[in-house]
Amino acid sequence: MREYKAGLLAAAALFWPTLASAQSTDDRIDTESNEAAIVVVGKLTDSVIDREDIEITQANDLGDLFRRTPSVSVGGAIGIAEKIYVRGLEDAQLNISIDGAQVQGTLFHHVGRVSVEPELLESIDVQTGAGEATSGFGAIGGAIRFRTRDAVDLLEPGRDFGAIGRAGWFSNDGYKLSGTAYGRIAGDVGIIASYVHQNRDPYEDGDGNTVPGSGAEQNVGFVKIGGNVGLGHDFSLSYEQREEKGEFGARPNWPVLEGDPLFPAQAQRRTAIANYRYDGGGPIGLELTGYWSKAEFELDRFDRWGLYGADIENWGGDVRLNLALGAHDVTTGVEYRNDSVTSAYLGDPAMWQPWAWDPAIGRFTEEGELFGIYVQDRWQVTERLLVSFGARYDNYSLDLVTYGGGADSDGVSFNAGANYELVPGLVANIGYAEAFRGKEIGDAFTLEHNAAWAILQPDLRPEKVNNIEAGLVYDRDGLYASAAYYRMEIEDVVLDQLYRDRTGAPPQNNTFYENVGEFRSEGFELRAGYRFGAFGIDGFYNHYNPELNGMPVNGYEHLALGNTLGDQWNVSATFDPSRALGFEASLTRFERVDDLEVLFRDQDLGYVPSTQFIDKPGYTTVDLFARWRPFGTDRFEVLAAIYNLFDETCIAHASVGDYTAIPDYGIVRGVNEPGRNIRLGASIRF
Repeated sequence: MREYKAGLLAAAALFWPTLASAQSTDDRIDTESNEAAIVVVGKLTDSVIDREDIEITQANDLGDLFRRTPSVSVGGAIGIAEKIYVRGLEDAQLNISIDGAQVQGTLFHHVGRVSVEPELLESIDVQTGAGEATSGFGAIGGAIRFRTRDAVDLLEPGRDFGAIGRAGWFSNDGYKLSGTAYGRIAGDVGIIASYVHQNRDPYEDGDGNTVPGSGAEQNVGFVKIGGNVGLGHDFSLSYEQREEKGEFGARPNWPVLEGDPLFPAQAQRRTAIANYRYDGGGPIGLELTGYWSKAEFELDRFDRWGLYGADIENWGGDVRLNLALGAHDVTTGVEYRNDSVTSAYLGDPAMWQPWAWDPAIGRFTEEGELFGIYVQDRWQVTERLLVSFGARYDNYSLDLVTYGGGADSDGVSFNAGANYELVPGLVANIGYAEAFRGKEIGDAFTLEHNAAWAILQPDLRPEKVNNIEAGLVYDRDGLYASAAYYRMEIEDVVLDQLYRDRTGAPPQNNTFYENVGEFRSEGFELRAGYRFGAFGIDGFYNHYNPELNGMPVNGYEHLALGNTLGDQWNVSATFDPSRALGFEASLTRFERVDDLEVLFRDQDLGYVPSTQFIDKPGYTTVDLFARWRPFGTDRFEVLAAIYNLFDETCIAHASVGDYTAIPDYGIVRGVNEPGRNIRLGASIRF
């Protein structure tokens, strides 16, 4: 329930004391620098996932984290292949960050680009759709900010150190172990260190069939030092290293067909982040963020070219000034990011050279630079009216290092929004926001090409989005509800060779980025909930139709752009009779999608005589969660969960659709989701 309430009130309660006072301490919006909750005036569709939600669900991956978040879905089924979709847009269109460190670039288009360990997270802020100027680079479809835990989040009053040990078992199929130690260094400055190990065997789907290539081993190490050093100064320094290895299909987000081999693969991400914040209670505040991150992926295609690897390195920073000027709360700043992507044949040249375009070139690199300036003003015009407006300038530069050439672009985007309290508890909300994105570094596994052929359309134009939202929110006496309408349009969508017609056209590479038209996603979202004593119930319903040039998008043909999902609704209930006991039940339904038209690109290329149609069957999942603290405190805690209670067999709508009934497309299909999964966990604090 807190997830939705915080999202609804983010645009309202923070600015009206009469509403904010009704929030519990856990629900209040964090105001720390780049770790802050996303607060966007003129938006009702944002969400917050807090630590309590993460713990009681025993979340292990992205699918678990966003299972009950409106307008957000996760496809891919297998952890390494998971992709996030927001209103039908793939996560490549979002600004995603961890403690302010931006995650950017694609290692392999058949695996996901976002990897997080839920055990390390304190909260997740989700902004759906373009918003304020502070949202960051390329927030075409919105932004997702992950915030990791601090030592001060865990220290008990009067104690200077502590530790938590956790163990979990999953019937479908594996186990998870973690240990966290934390302590006070001096004053309010502390240190936290965590290690998480997870081992999963291939799971079974709802029909009891083992899904090959769905097992993996994960190891995560994390250390963070920081806190308040006095006189309004806060800082944090953190380092995380995540590793995952296993045997997967050649395309991990597609099923492994009978008789096909599995290929050894491993992924790694290392991230270092520094944050500083000054807030002395006066009119001026300062926030600084610096980060470095490197993600790597290796796949051994022993049946073809052997070991192939890729890595993406991002580093950058953000300098932000906060000014309190009477009724105006102004944020202005400068940010910079440097990206580089490299892929290479790593095996014996005699093995890979026959597969290469040029046997003398076995390593491929692209580099990009981004620079932005932004300003956002939140103006409390009256006690009931808050107006926000802002702008940002972005400059993008791309260098195709290996083959020469590149692209440069810049542009300005604006936003404006308003919240107005009509009567106590009822707030009207309206907003308009733009976002800008130039061409960024490409997919690592598609960097190689014939040097005589182009991979960028001449005079490639940057993408520009406009997002309109309007709605109402009511929160009073334990009842809250909201209704919001939105329309998002992206002009000059940049996509890989979507409608390239071979007839009369010069020869091109399999990878060719061009402007392919206009993307539109229009829809509405309804949320409601009620809390009375120990009981709580909430739910949501969302509907949207993502289209490119008036035609539906899909996760196979419109890779890195979007996917079509059925209408989604969810009802969740909670019962917390005491501090010792807590129960939750959640029902999620995706409605059927009939006659989804596909293969537009292949028709234009002459591969098929006409477009085809597929269906996405509807499905319903029921999940149950329970928490027991036998001593009435979190000193010792036992958790139980049942995911997919009724053993539903399904392909998530956010996965690739099922094309197997179309001749010559028998390998194109999403992976079945896991069947029933019972999870038992226990934790002890020292």
